[in-house]
Amino acid sequence: MTAMSESLAPRKSYHLTTFGCQMNEHDSERMKGMLQSLGYAEAKDLEGADLILFNTCSIRESADSRFIARLGEAKRLKKHDPARIIGVGGCFAQSVKEEIFERFPFVDVAFGPGQVHKLAEFLTADSLSAQGYFEFEGFTGRLPAHRERPFQGWLQISVGCNCRCSYCIVPSTRGREVSRPLPELIGEAQAMAADGVREITLLGQNVNSYGRDLRDEAGPRSFAELLHALDGVEGIERIRYTSPHPKDIREDVIRAHAQLASLCEHIHLPLQSGSSRILKAMRRTYTRERYLQKVALIQEQVPDVSLTTDIIVGFPGETEEDFEQTLQVVDEVGYDGAFTFIFSPRRGTEAAAMGESFVPHPVKIERLQRLIELVQRRAEQRAQRFVGRTVEVLVEGPSRNDPAKLRGRTRHNKVVNFDGLTAPGEMAFVQITSASSQTLAGEERLLAGARAQPC
Repeated sequence: MTAMSESLAPRKSYHLTTFGCQMNEHDSERMKGMLQSLGYAEAKDLEGADLILFNTCSIRESADSRFIARLGEAKRLKKHDPARIIGVGGCFAQSVKEEIFERFPFVDVAFGPGQVHKLAEFLTADSLSAQGYFEFEGFTGRLPAHRERPFQGWLQISVGCNCRCSYCIVPSTRGREVSRPLPELIGEAQAMAADGVREITLLGQNVNSYGRDLRDEAGPRSFAELLHALDGVEGIERIRYTSPHPKDIREDVIRAHAQLASLCEHIHLPLQSGSSRILKAMRRTYTRERYLQKVALIQEQVPDVSLTTDIIVGFPGETEEDFEQTLQVVDEVGYDGAFTFIFSPRRGTEAAAMGESFVPHPVKIERLQRLIELVQRRAEQRAQRFVGRTVEVLVEGPSRNDPAKLRGRTRHNKVVNFDGLTAPGEMAFVQITSASSQTLAGEERLLAGARAQPC
């Protein structure tokens, strides 16, 4: 084949569907970068793809159900075109690794979160036969990335988790906690800045336990040390992270929010339950009182902080009194936002074996509705503090609800829809005119020398 005919040959295409958390979004960006380095082009839908990939989540039953439905579409397409390749990666694949090819015989390749790099090995093999890769090795952060936005990037600082929360499947799907060396992370952040990234989000199952497995002449590393080092990277203007564990967030990390110019005034602090009894059953290793002490310290050091959280409703054995205690904490803290979930038993977890104490589904639904109502009411009250302020917004693109407006985020991680002219990836000064529980609205200020109030 001549060079001319090779250049005219159609490129192979892929379509990747992502389910789940920010770590999965990061892993998918790395998959895309790897595939494009192999010459694949991204297809806009499953029908147009030679390679159909799913990056799966197994944290909640709803994610499993949505994935299974999409996998059924892929099965139908493969029946009409057997040459299509179907791949399943991520936490669901890892959790059912012993049975995945038996349950889904039309799947060609399956791999866990620690084996993303094996996908390239499979695709470049001389002959393709069904393969599964499920060892815990390697960081997807070391693979090339294809970022959704060129000015925002994920920085994977660790993988795995050493906690043993009774409801959580993550330790079995992502393994024990392993931290990436600090010099490697600084180097990646510098490369991202040189590539135009202005905002980075640090990722780990438990980011604030970063470095405890690292040793050098100076002793173990710490998350606060990493934050200080990244703050010194020229070009990185905003640093975020997710998610910390309340038991591990220390005063040096909280002080860093007050000291470091690039570290945003937003902390996501998962509560899960406001009942110490339920927290003990969850194996969260902190009490309601200890959690509120951490909140008080954060609010003392960073008075204008934006606090968000995760809450599970209907954990086995949760009584009305337990749930009322959760509502009390939500009301007392006044979160800027919360991710709320109905308990979903996950295979192989301790909580899944508590069937005799499962809360009836209608009760869980009713409690969730009450919780959401309180979260939104307190979040809207909190949001009013921004009205009248001029804040710095990193523009992300057109508003989802009104393409004539722009959309971006403040340092507090509040979404702002506003009238303006600033290009995506640039900072705009926006005067906030109204606020709801989830978003802010405003108008860009183009006056020379305009300065944003701390936000």
